[in-house]
Amino acid sequence: MALSLPVMTMPLQPTNVGADISECDREPIHIPGSIQPHGLLLIATQSELRIVGGAGRLDQQFGPDWLGQDVAALLGGAAGDALASAAKSPRSLGAIVGSEWQATARHAGDFWLIELEPAEQKSAEDVLSWIDEVGTSFERAGGLIELCQRAAESFRSLIGFDRVMIYRFLDDDSGVVIAEDVTDGLVTYHNHHFPASDIPQQARALYLRNRVRVIPDVSYRPEPIRPAELAAIDLSDVELRSVSPIHIQYLRNMGVAASASISIVKDGILWGLVACHHMTPRNLGPATRRAASLVAAGLARQINAKEQAEEYRERLRVRADEDAIAACLAEEVDPEQLFRTASGDLRRMFEADAFAILHGGALYEDGACPDRDDICEIAKWVRQQGPAPFHSDSLAEDFPAAASYRERASGLLAITLSSKLPTVLLWFRAEKREVVEWAGNPHKAVNLSPGEKLTPRASFEAWSEEVRGRARPWSHAETEAARRLMGRLYDARQNRRIRDLADDLNVAVADKDRLIAQQETLLKEVNHRVQNSLQLVMAFLALQARSSEDPALGVHLGEAQRRLSAVALVHRRLYNDDNVQSVDLSRYLADLIADVKASMGPEWANQLTLDLAPITIVADDAVQVGLVLVELVINAQKYAYGGEPGPIFISLERHRTRFRLIVADKGGGKTGSRKGFGTRMLDAMVKRLNGVLEEGENNPGLRTLLTAPISLPRIGVNEQSQ
Repeated sequence: MALSLPVMTMPLQPTNVGADISECDREPIHIPGSIQPHGLLLIATQSELRIVGGAGRLDQQFGPDWLGQDVAALLGGAAGDALASAAKSPRSLGAIVGSEWQATARHAGDFWLIELEPAEQKSAEDVLSWIDEVGTSFERAGGLIELCQRAAESFRSLIGFDRVMIYRFLDDDSGVVIAEDVTDGLVTYHNHHFPASDIPQQARALYLRNRVRVIPDVSYRPEPIRPAELAAIDLSDVELRSVSPIHIQYLRNMGVAASASISIVKDGILWGLVACHHMTPRNLGPATRRAASLVAAGLARQINAKEQAEEYRERLRVRADEDAIAACLAEEVDPEQLFRTASGDLRRMFEADAFAILHGGALYEDGACPDRDDICEIAKWVRQQGPAPFHSDSLAEDFPAAASYRERASGLLAITLSSKLPTVLLWFRAEKREVVEWAGNPHKAVNLSPGEKLTPRASFEAWSEEVRGRARPWSHAETEAARRLMGRLYDARQNRRIRDLADDLNVAVADKDRLIAQQETLLKEVNHRVQNSLQLVMAFLALQARSSEDPALGVHLGEAQRRLSAVALVHRRLYNDDNVQSVDLSRYLADLIADVKASMGPEWANQLTLDLAPITIVADDAVQVGLVLVELVINAQKYAYGGEPGPIFISLERHRTRFRLIVADKGGGKTGSRKGFGTRMLDAMVKRLNGVLEEGENNPGLRTLLTAPISLPRIGVNEQSQ
């Protein structure tokens, strides 16, 4: 369908959504107090399996006396037995004898939430055959976009909706439709962007818990929970949960009568959604939803494989060019000769449109660079940003003076080699003009007056803006290669000094050795004093514990002694490392756990399992992560198995610019909610990491997840002076 698009030319800025996000984020959508009317909800006590509440047309289905009955009496003995023996949630209770319903139970606090939906007549053989065909189709996709287009077509063939979109979340939390399959005559949203406010944070959290979400009819009337005292019960895991009125109005504004959302979860992160719209009411039965959920999981795995393959190919390309540059560095002795002969290779290494080297007063260029004066200003500014490689795909936002030559230099990757003769290497990427299509104006804010209710935006008319001042982003492989190239250039300069400038090299080495010696002496003294102080305090605590006649006091003193011992362990392990600026977190944690196991006793020797991905972080953050890990392991040792040895699983993962530390056991799960000293200490350390600590069920046991940003190490003063 052809659309007339209003076009606005401007740099791409974060969308100004005003109160949209904050107001939507505060809406308690997990406790709506009602369900959608196409099913029934029964609320039963966990201990007695007695019905204490519900929602839907229960009087019509079970008669007026349903409240207070046993589950077995109301749904049949088979359902009652299945629920009584349920070891985990959710638990299928199967078809209800003598009715059109099938039931599923989910655990919520002290209650079982039993959902009843009309049974779906779908052959398991047909569903499995469809899943197998779709899986084969996904494997044959040549790239990410083709994979997502096949997914849109496959999901539409399964559910029969008028429109199926593959919606991908971007780094700024907005989203874009990267693939779509739509019936003839409907407007398309392919390649359209949607602002972050359209899907608030608490809705994204629920998409991780409810992988398939269906609204069969946006015109439905909610069925309230009865009695009213149970209206505040948490329905996060209930598929019949009623929907936010704001979202219902949002769908009506789009002209949608029914919708379905299927989560695409990659490595525990919400990567995107399969968003489905229908112009007339339409439901998805339980079997169809389960099939969609399975295929979405397979799609997530294929997306992960495609992204990893693309990243691997990019790394191979950069490595090949890097090896060619290394060969030139090994042959060339005179830096000016090297810069004259290898400028083209250096430009092609990072697929830049232009490349410049400012070496003292000499300037070497390759490609369409900015003017000489502009290059000198950029180089001066880059040197002020610190010694680490600098990169930007919107240089004018970081350095406003670059707006005047953004056509040639909207992207910048820079390396600074500090010495008596400063050298700055600059890679430029030209402006890449792009027309971004939005489903409605994303810059139109919603600012509420006191007492005014938030309503969703009513316009989804295609609205376009021409993005200016942006270049193709530098990939992670390229920024890593820039850091390695900096090291190679440092090495090449050092080799050149050995051959040609022995006197200057001796001065530099002497200065470096003196600084390192001072640093090592100071660190050894600090480490010695800290260890002595900790040993003194631990000895005092042990003396107090032995002399105390109060058993409770002895327990507290022993606990304090163990935590001090853990702190001493973390401190000793860190300051025994050769590099005090950055730490390989995986190796550091592995060594730390080895020491912890030794202090736990021989019965724990084979109980700790590690799966650690290599991640480099600054030393200060490594201290905090080490303390958090030791505290979590101590807690698991104390509480998970009642003091007896049992398996503890520790894993370290990387996701983009964040890391995740997971400590899980198979014990008795979380007991109590009291916050003691250890909990407060954990909160303080997590806060220093700007991270989040979450606890969840491990079925059985407790799973604790620490998520925090990776603070990349910066090249220090000593390395600059080489």
